[in-house]
Amino acid sequence: MDFLTLFGIYVLVVLACIALVCKYSGKQQSPFHTLFNFITKILAPVTPKWLQKWSQKSMHSLFHERSNMFIYLHLVLEGAVYTEFTFEVFNFCREMETALTSLCVPYVLLIFKTCFFYLCISKDPGTVTKKRVVGQVSIYQYDRRMFHPGVHCPTCQLVKPARSKHCRVCDRCVHRFDHHCVWVNNCIGALNTRYFLLYLFSVCAMAGDIALLTTDMLLHVVLRSGLLGASYIDEYDQQQPAGFLFVIQHLFMSFPRIIFMLGFLVFVFFLLGGYALFHSYLALVNQTSNEWYKSRGYFCQHCHPASAVDPLKTPVPEHSKRYFYSHGILRNLGEIFFPPRLPKRKVN
Repeated sequence: MDFLTLFGIYVLVVLACIALVCKYSGKQQSPFHTLFNFITKILAPVTPKWLQKWSQKSMHSLFHERSNMFIYLHLVLEGAVYTEFTFEVFNFCREMETALTSLCVPYVLLIFKTCFFYLCISKDPGTVTKKRVVGQVSIYQYDRRMFHPGVHCPTCQLVKPARSKHCRVCDRCVHRFDHHCVWVNNCIGALNTRYFLLYLFSVCAMAGDIALLTTDMLLHVVLRSGLLGASYIDEYDQQQPAGFLFVIQHLFMSFPRIIFMLGFLVFVFFLLGGYALFHSYLALVNQTSNEWYKSRGYFCQHCHPASAVDPLKTPVPEHSKRYFYSHGILRNLGEIFFPPRLPKRKVN
């Protein structure tokens, strides 16, 4: 099996994992969700019914019930990357006289990431309770388009504060609800959004730093071995200069685990990097993922009133704007990293 075949299998497995996460994590708007539904319809006639029922039940319990499986998977993947880096890349870099301080950076980032990861898991996201609900209602105004006063949660039997949502996975209402993250087995809300942002950036920094050190090691290997000026005999007994693909294949045959680790790190860096930038944008405009998804449909309707909105209905209030809760970048960031405290009850 050649390099391109292995790489193709590797890409297909990664895309399949992304499709499963998008399909069963509630992100109904994603292109992977549409593609997954299309493939499922094609395979349904040839798939046994018992297998379909088992897969649906397994995926539902995995993504829509509280489980530590993704936490364990996260730790296993992280352990595999750091084991390979420590016992392979680290030693090669030391032989190339790479500065020890540079090689220690991934371990320092690992400490920070572990702290933020633990806080995301253990910190209460801002559960709406009988004792807190009065104070939580007073923190944010109702925008009267996505959040309306006097609405009760049918499950919790409590008044829903503005910007709150009932999480069906955790079975609780969460104040300033963003989303439920399966990787930390917890909701992301008012009290732990800051830790989630720092967690995302620390993971991206870890992946990027280890990828750079690994790439630097492989470049030194190529330069020292003289591969760029080498040649080979092709299947027609013709001498050909070693091109980029030949160098990659040679590195893959010489360092297969390192190449796969590097590919995984690059994938994680760009995937989580984009996700981190998206959440940074939401933090700057003081909006949650839940509000972003809702506002897209809301403003899409009001941008095309002739086709989507009945002109006889009540017009949109003047105060109803896209970023209703935004109060400037500094105040928005301050609200994320220093969440508003609940007002103390007056004692008579």
